[in-house]
Amino acid sequence: MDFFDMLVSILGSTIRLTIPLLFTALAGLFSERAGVFDIGLEGKMLAAAFASACVAYLTANPWAGLLAGIGVSIAFSLIHGFAVITNRGNQIVSGVALNFIAAGLTVVLGQAWFGQGGRTPQLPGEGRFAPIILPGADAMREVPYIGPLYANVISGNNILTYLAFLAVPLSWWVLYRTRFGLRLRAVGENPGAVDTAGISVTWMRYRAVIVAGFLCGFSGAYLAVAQSAAFIANMSAGKGYIALAALIFAKWKPVPVMFACLLFGFLDAFANFMQGKSVPGIGEVPVQIFQAMPYILTCILLAGFIGVAKPPKAGGVAYAKER
Repeated sequence: MDFFDMLVSILGSTIRLTIPLLFTALAGLFSERAGVFDIGLEGKMLAAAFASACVAYLTANPWAGLLAGIGVSIAFSLIHGFAVITNRGNQIVSGVALNFIAAGLTVVLGQAWFGQGGRTPQLPGEGRFAPIILPGADAMREVPYIGPLYANVISGNNILTYLAFLAVPLSWWVLYRTRFGLRLRAVGENPGAVDTAGISVTWMRYRAVIVAGFLCGFSGAYLAVAQSAAFIANMSAGKGYIALAALIFAKWKPVPVMFACLLFGFLDAFANFMQGKSVPGIGEVPVQIFQAMPYILTCILLAGFIGVAKPPKAGGVAYAKER
């Protein structure tokens, strides 16, 4: 395999590994812009993956699985909202609790329903989102450089992949060009001023966490019904926390969020590619070092080496003075 073929392979894997991070980071973006910290992104993604796999298996319909994942994820978001918005509970504690609930409940229900150690049965072909071959992909495959990139990186992905990248400009437009986005950002910065203007802070924050649940539903469905063909215990594998790190790295802005997620996806893809390979002058490096790279970068970013990343001023603070 020459260098260009290797690069195309890594880039294709990067795109596939970026999608769950991107959906989840955008979910956190809406929630945290409204002043609600959402550590429970990991749990919502995991619960959505389980629900999607179960329904897709029973119906042999990936769209039904996607709807189930979205519904369960929104339900988790509403629980989080009830705890931290209505009852003004600690947002970190509530999010961590949801993560524990999702991690345990999915395994228990999976074992009780299917008896496969927390897994769901393998999905049939029609129960998964199939790759989409874009027009001209086969014809361009032999064109030097451009052809392999178009045929193997841009083309051949499932519909959720394209929806994830479409969600980036859509999120930017909603946040910066709509009345809803203006109010959402104002709630995260100065909820008192929003309340004085006669706008319900509680309702705006609930709408934000519902949007977050909606996007996490896509993320979980992608893991179980597109990237994989079944639910596996703890298959989110910390992606919710990495998405939070990408969100902080991008300073809560949609387009930088996309590039941050692509960076983490690239590191994950590179780690997978380097398994069992030797590094010139060093020899074979333990695969655990490459697998740890995304998490090492997460620690570096969260330690403040990217400059000051200021969250919304009202982030993490319950608002008590509702009109």
